[in-house]
Amino acid sequence: MTQQSTVRASDPLLQPLSIKKLVLRNRIMSTSHACGLERDGFPQDAYQAYHEEKAKGGLALTMFGGSSNVDIDSPSIFQQLNVGTDEIIPHFQRFSERIHARGAALMCQITHLGRRGDPYAQDWLSPIGPSPIRETLHRGIPREMDEHDIARVVQAYGQAARRCEEGGLDGIETLASGHLIGQFLSPKTNHRTDRFGGSLQNRIRFALMVHEEIRRTVSDDFIVGMRYVVDEGIDGELSPEECIEAARILQQEGAVDFFNALYGSMDTSRSLSEEVFPGMGVPAAPWVGAVGRFKREVDLPVFHAAKLSDMASARFAVSEGHVDMAGLTRPQIADPHMVSKLLAGEEHRIRPCVGAGHCQSPHRPKCLHNAATGRELSLGHSIAKAETRRRAVVIGAGPGGLEAARVLAERGHDVSIFEAAPQPGGQLLLAASGWRKDLVGIVDWRLGELERLGVSVQCNRFMEPDDITALDPDLVILATGGIPQTEFGDGADLVLSAWDVVGRQVKPQGDVLIWDGTGRHPALLAAFSAMEQGAEVQLATIDTGVAEDLVYPEATRWQKDMAKAGLKPDGHLRLIRVNRQGNRLEATLLNELTHDHETRLVDQVVVEMGTLPMGDLFDGLRDGAANDGVTELHALKELRAQPRPRAGFELHRIGDALSSRNVHAAIYDALRLCSVS
Repeated sequence: MTQQSTVRASDPLLQPLSIKKLVLRNRIMSTSHACGLERDGFPQDAYQAYHEEKAKGGLALTMFGGSSNVDIDSPSIFQQLNVGTDEIIPHFQRFSERIHARGAALMCQITHLGRRGDPYAQDWLSPIGPSPIRETLHRGIPREMDEHDIARVVQAYGQAARRCEEGGLDGIETLASGHLIGQFLSPKTNHRTDRFGGSLQNRIRFALMVHEEIRRTVSDDFIVGMRYVVDEGIDGELSPEECIEAARILQQEGAVDFFNALYGSMDTSRSLSEEVFPGMGVPAAPWVGAVGRFKREVDLPVFHAAKLSDMASARFAVSEGHVDMAGLTRPQIADPHMVSKLLAGEEHRIRPCVGAGHCQSPHRPKCLHNAATGRELSLGHSIAKAETRRRAVVIGAGPGGLEAARVLAERGHDVSIFEAAPQPGGQLLLAASGWRKDLVGIVDWRLGELERLGVSVQCNRFMEPDDITALDPDLVILATGGIPQTEFGDGADLVLSAWDVVGRQVKPQGDVLIWDGTGRHPALLAAFSAMEQGAEVQLATIDTGVAEDLVYPEATRWQKDMAKAGLKPDGHLRLIRVNRQGNRLEATLLNELTHDHETRLVDQVVVEMGTLPMGDLFDGLRDGAANDGVTELHALKELRAQPRPRAGFELHRIGDALSSRNVHAAIYDALRLCSVS
């Protein structure tokens, strides 16, 4: 018996599942999401390649088209697909051919946004809904649908389903949570008094009409499911009992072949980031128990994805009978080859999802620490061996430096990596605390890969230019990061940096003013660290509010924590001066709205303005470098080897050694530079 056969036979995640005539090869799937790669409303090459990588990596089912729109008054507001036109069919046909050739199944989510629509997006049409109730998150006030609207949208669902089947897909799901079907179902959003409102039997009528029309337009073998809420949570009014009762009606009427279970509401940033898409700081698999209770009340397969962060969480959910299919959606953004690694007995090598939410940013589906995801047409997920072995030296073992060393070692180069600090990780070690502790997985995974590749990180090694040139390198990568910038104006010598506080180099005491000039994490980390140490904290920001440079799940978490702590930030303030006043400090702040000045008398002033590159090492090396330390940008973008105008070593800087950016930028620098070096 081969190793794969042994693993497959013993692991509950690797058992097949049959739905009608469709046989799914294992219990691992990727659920529908708006991956941000659509072009003109269609899933074109980049979109298809992103999903094909997961199929190549071994999953059973990849669902796509998060919130694909069935009609014109459901506009594209977060880069959705348009299933309201036959023009999408050829794209589906090519897409399904590619996925099926890899042995996986393919399904699309079709929906109407209802009240979530934006009246000023796309064709400037009024949002519609069962009742004219505004949604907090998307802000539109819908027009109450009449019978003509209902008939039109029901027909649009049916035609969208037809296009999916003609496109060769294996099935579809509708969305009954927060979108139009769910808006009819929930008493929170349905206040009607006609045959579509009031009792559960009336509120579910729209869903039954939609699915009856879908069934009428597709073949009997085509799979039709529903992404379905099992409990609307604390912001909703649809109870678990009503959710079960409604599900039984859908089942009895033959409306659906599976339920894809969700928990919570979708109409606030808190519920979206904590319940529907729980991220960093939320325990693993938070709703598996609730989904399991629902599953025991229905007789159809149940899918689920919400912080199933790793194979262990998914295995528990399946083995305990809570779910039939485990949606490892964000984990497969981090590692689309996780199933093939599981089959190869290399589960320990799966790149972890750390829950940072970067894949939910405007840059989606970019993973915070897998820069290949979403770039499959250029970078890809496999590192090719180099034709010529080179001696490479990497200085700095933060995320960017570790990635550079990993990629260069995968290329087959002789790699040495040096770190001045006692341990690798850089500033990420300071950031990985509290609810953000899972960030350390970015470091730990790379250290594990370097160990496998035979590369050891040499710590406590502060390298001078002569130390580096003595190694006779062919390639030098400087990933030395940056130092905190605090030069805001007069009195800069009197302030502390946010990292002084976060790194516990200075004890906060008395009244502490923290001024945030970036909208990133450090000022907020410093604020909470100072409060934990007993300081009285004032928080001022140059932005309208806090965390404006962060993705919405992170920003929401910080805002919630501040509300609990009673910390109220003041916005639109620029720090312009700090003076000594006796044994205290007088900080002058400019209100950028009014241009009025205000002064605050405090004991300490803490400043966050990002970082500046540490340039001494670069300046000491560039005269001896073949490229004068210049990274040719067009070659970098086009993934071509860097030019070497003269003899000597190549010298490059990545990450914060160039400019103050985030972890993804540093890792992307390393991957695209080193994958062709």
